Amino acid sequence: MKVIICGAGQVGWQIARHLSGENNDVTVVDNNPDLVARATETLDVQGIAGFASYPDVLDSAGARDADMIIAATYSDEVNMVICQVAHSIFSIPRKIARLRARSYLDAIYSDLYRRDHMPIDVVISPEREVAEAALQRLSAPAAFDIETFLEGRAQLLGLHITEDCPVVNTPLRQLTDLFSTLRATVVGIRRDRRLFAPEAEDQLFPGDDCYVFVVNEDVPRTLEVFGKSMKTQERVVIVGGGNVGLAVARRLESRTRKVRAKIIEKNRKNAERAADALERTIVLNGDGLDTALLAEAGVDRADAILAITDDDKTNLLASVRAKAQGCPMAIALINDPTLVPLLGPLGIDAYINPRSTTVSSILRHIRHGRVRGVYSIGDAEAEVIEAEVLSTSPISGRSIRDIEFPEGVLVGGVLKGDKVVKPTGALQIEEGDVVVLFAMAADVPEVERLLQVSIDYF
Repeated sequence: MKVIICGAGQVGWQIARHLSGENNDVTVVDNNPDLVARATETLDVQGIAGFASYPDVLDSAGARDADMIIAATYSDEVNMVICQVAHSIFSIPRKIARLRARSYLDAIYSDLYRRDHMPIDVVISPEREVAEAALQRLSAPAAFDIETFLEGRAQLLGLHITEDCPVVNTPLRQLTDLFSTLRATVVGIRRDRRLFAPEAEDQLFPGDDCYVFVVNEDVPRTLEVFGKSMKTQERVVIVGGGNVGLAVARRLESRTRKVRAKIIEKNRKNAERAADALERTIVLNGDGLDTALLAEAGVDRADAILAITDDDKTNLLASVRAKAQGCPMAIALINDPTLVPLLGPLGIDAYINPRSTTVSSILRHIRHGRVRGVYSIGDAEAEVIEAEVLSTSPISGRSIRDIEFPEGVLVGGVLKGDKVVKPTGALQIEEGDVVVLFAMAADVPEVERLLQVSIDYF
């Protein structure tokens, strides 16, 4: 597949990294020559330095025979023009655009993206994706990471293993025997900053981060097994009242189970906008690092603080101060992945990576065929892929133990009809089943071959 990626920033670079690693023909376009050079020097891609909205630049990038274009520059308007030029002049079949401004995302204006208007096939909103990720973190306070799969029937939970975890130093094979009816599978372990797919004899140790795929009904029992508790969030303090904070507060207000939220926003104009848009949420204008203001917001009585400003350091410090004032849970928005190792020592419970959520969303639409969901873990180290099994797939009609999965691949769960089944060696995969696979990045191409989605992209 020939893909043009417009914008070589963090998101564009990660998408290029994924696609070039899967033997796609990728060209990166950016008006910053340094970013283009970084992409071409570190990835197997071609690079064009220039304005991606200019027809001659897209022509040089190979737009005349491209299968897809991804507009991920920092400007909404540039991304929209790129898709218009790609459609009107080069007839590129599939166009994906990243748009941030709320007005462009309003459902009442969705007619704008019709093929005879502004032809964009898929609109990706980082703010909307990040807001959804924040709400998911709040829904499972014991997990540092969470994503839903199989039409909301199952979840991937990231759990930190502590000294008092009941199942430390226990081989995973033994866990299966001890909790035979528990539909939960450990699919990934991060130890000493290295992520790997565990084998049956591997054990969990204090300090590990593990990823568990679990059926919704079994989440409470799974958390209990791993020494975690379920607690509903009734009071939340949000530091940052921009687009993301406003979206989170709106969703919290719309829930049937009421959550009392307060927003702290430094910019007076943004604070006034949030106050006008929200009904029950209290908005305080001031610095989220001010201990007196945090106290006024009642952070010591809150169940969680959500630090989601556009500044990583503010989010880290606000989280640390809130924890010091008695808040039991802190979730921080972190753009810079090099800051993630600091979260544990600082006592921050969970984080949201906007790049990871946006990359996952774009990948979900790129892998169009029978792949129904993709979630990127860490710094693009692994993916969790949900896909329907085709009759032509090499895994169709075979039991799991007989399928030659790569070492870095594990089956998390299988949906048969409307029932989620825990994977066992004897379980037979059949046409029409939906499987969820954990795959290290290097093994993703082989997973796609096994699922045979490459023949069904469009």
